[in-house]
Amino acid sequence: MACRISELVLDCADPERLAAFWSEVLGYVELEREPDGSIAIGPPAEGSALPALVLSRSTDPKPAKLPLHLDVNATDRDQEAELTRLLSLGARKADVGQTGKESWHVLADPEGNVFCLLHSRLRPL
Repeated sequence: MACRISELVLDCADPERLAAFWSEVLGYVELEREPDGSIAIGPPAEGSALPALVLSRSTDPKPAKLPLHLDVNATDRDQEAELTRLLSLGARKADVGQTGKESWHVLADPEGNVFCLLHSRLRPL
């Protein structure tokens, strides 16, 4: 028997704000709210193999280039159109030492957590 990733947890100061941002980015919906203020978001279809994202309230979030970061790919538009959409949602360009010749864009979410927008387009699920 093997395991699969069911949830990714991101510590943050404002779970509401990041849940709204990442729901728009990924097409996720709110799944659950915990008494501690954490919000779980995930795919709208029950039983999806995609992991949920849990935005966990923390008084000591560590934004920046994390040891583990998210990579995203557009599904219904080209990379430049998706970059424009992500920036309009509140992402901002981030510099982690890239040369400018990369095929991806390095961005930060509204709390400064770094993620990458890759070049290839994925098939929608």
